[in-house]
Amino acid sequence: MNSECKIDLSFLTWNIYLGTDFTPLINASPEQIPERVTQVFRLFLATNIPIRAKAIAREIESEKPDFIGLQEAVRWELIIPTFGTVTYDFIDILLEELEERGLNYEVAAQNKGFEGELPDSNGNLVRFLDRDVILVRKDKGFKVKRRHEANFQTNLTVPIGGQLLTILRGWSSIDVKKDGYVFRMINTHLEPAVEAIRNAQANEILQGPANTLLPVIITGDLNAPPNSTTYNLFINEGFHDVWSQVGKGQGFTALQNPDLLNAVSLLNRRIDYILFKNGWKPIEAELVGESQKDRTKTGLWPSDHAGVSARLKLEDEDHHDHHHDESSR
Repeated sequence: MNSECKIDLSFLTWNIYLGTDFTPLINASPEQIPERVTQVFRLFLATNIPIRAKAIAREIESEKPDFIGLQEAVRWELIIPTFGTVTYDFIDILLEELEERGLNYEVAAQNKGFEGELPDSNGNLVRFLDRDVILVRKDKGFKVKRRHEANFQTNLTVPIGGQLLTILRGWSSIDVKKDGYVFRMINTHLEPAVEAIRNAQANEILQGPANTLLPVIITGDLNAPPNSTTYNLFINEGFHDVWSQVGKGQGFTALQNPDLLNAVSLLNRRIDYILFKNGWKPIEAELVGESQKDRTKTGLWPSDHAGVSARLKLEDEDHHDHHHDESSR
């Protein structure tokens, strides 16, 4: 096959960590909520997303991926009645850090998940929005032909402040054209706590955006180790795991302490993946943000997860040109 009839593309998946632990809010009574919210928000401030974003951008610069799937790219707002609103938008903060390094990415798709607002003990409101996002390099000539963002029909509910709240999750996808090829990228973050819900969410992806003849890449925090039931749902549908094919070592991606200050890395599970199907050939894969040198100057790990970076080649002529008008099935 001619060299001009194949393309090499690079992908990165990374759960960049919402910055705190919501556990104190679960089962909290209405009276306990303000103090617990203050506790949760103070931990978020301590994990310092502005400085972490510099470390994350540095790792992205080392790989310069064409496409990035981010999970927990959240937005926090502290609403102070006497002052105004202080916003921490992870996407805006990271894009600005990347631009300062000469890397120009744009948001190609994002799905909005759980959103909530609660009072703290200081007379303020704290507002939170969970998001997962696909970023695309602006200078490589990629044409995003189609995008889709959706929430799962099956989600976890948890008791907070005397009411049941739904922890809404979802996925987003883009169809991309480059040099006559069209492929689909899907990004997601599956439920960590309940396997049955996680499996239902995986099946929604497999029966929805992943049900296509197009070459497909799935990036995401699947919250499921290799050979788990959730993982095997993807493998049994013909998906392949980049790390298991070309990664070196165990590839652990989770999980550092919530305050990101553990002296020695605690990564001991592999739950973050780049999966592929229909015409891809993996070339290489490696972790980012997993070693001591990747920490911020203040000692924070960049995230409680390591990211996974990979290069793949698309060279199957069966997926060249004639699938470019396929719509979602």
